[in-house]
Amino acid sequence: MFNLTSSIPIVRQPSDHPIPPHGDFTTGGEPVGSGLPVIEPPIDEESQRPIWQSVLAGGIGGAIGDSVMHSLDTVKTRQQGAPNVLKYRNMWGAYRSIFIEEGLMRGLYGGYFAAMVGSFPSAAIFFGTYEFSKRKMIYEWGVNETTTYLISGLLGDLVSSIVYVPSEVLKTRLQLQGRYNNTYFDSGYNYRNLRDAIKTIVKTEGFSTLFFGYKATLARDLPFSALQFAFYEKFRQLAFNIENKNIKEDALSITSEILTGASAGGLAGIITTPLDVVKTRVQTQQSYKGELRVIDLNATTQSKPSTLTNSMIQSLRTVYRTEGITGYFSGVGPRFIWTSVQSSIMLLLYQVLLRGIDNSFGVSQPELE
Repeated sequence: MFNLTSSIPIVRQPSDHPIPPHGDFTTGGEPVGSGLPVIEPPIDEESQRPIWQSVLAGGIGGAIGDSVMHSLDTVKTRQQGAPNVLKYRNMWGAYRSIFIEEGLMRGLYGGYFAAMVGSFPSAAIFFGTYEFSKRKMIYEWGVNETTTYLISGLLGDLVSSIVYVPSEVLKTRLQLQGRYNNTYFDSGYNYRNLRDAIKTIVKTEGFSTLFFGYKATLARDLPFSALQFAFYEKFRQLAFNIENKNIKEDALSITSEILTGASAGGLAGIITTPLDVVKTRVQTQQSYKGELRVIDLNATTQSKPSTLTNSMIQSLRTVYRTEGITGYFSGVGPRFIWTSVQSSIMLLLYQVLLRGIDNSFGVSQPELE
């Protein structure tokens, strides 16, 4: 998110402005056709907003959210990609070790530029696809709203995956590697920078390697998006009730916007952690002569993690057989914090930016409190 990573846009209520049939409109209590002027159906503001506004707001919100939480994502990648290295097992211990041994930019923010290459465009594509498909299904095809939200979210992730999967492959490898010539941790990779990583991967492993783990990534992100979206919709409705506000006319407080986004992202993040573990392992395994081989993790007292395949079900079975239920939740701590904070930042910024764009074009919107 999504890196998007995977990211879900603000849930708006198209039914907040229902458009009844012409024959149902009345003026002053009199039915249409009584000789009084006909009142035109209300125009739903969301359906009239240009798609580019959602694309711009979503892209900026997603990029900022990913930037803020990148260091914790690095910790999660180390925990999942090197589950048997003792110094990375504890979240805060891993954070401290990486920072002290490898520094901020080369260590905790390793792979940051790779993430940014995919973050803005993938988030922008997601929001654009989501908004376009949602409007088509609700306003033109009359599809049920809940079904529309879920399908639109899945389509958004599916289309944007063309951009974010290669970015994710590069990001996770550089995060796992850390600094160049890393003497504190041997990941099996040693790229000088992002450009060198791309050049080396394409030359030695083939261009298709940039899409390695494509199915595993979709298997993680599609259910994550669906769950996050469903949770966010319900949490936001609950927040309006708690604040005793009208969902059609009022805006939630900033505190509620942050909490609803964080709760939805965090809960969805926890539930989909086993899928994230498989995705990370598959993308950071090295390929030699068509055979997947696990990297040398330089853990002298620990066995290396088992080799996984591109089959999600088989990989989940392998993780459970070799590591038990705890293997499914490697890195769940940083993933929970990452998805919670990234989701709240991205969704809040999305709303703020959309309101700012609307106001700049003379469309009045309720202000966040």
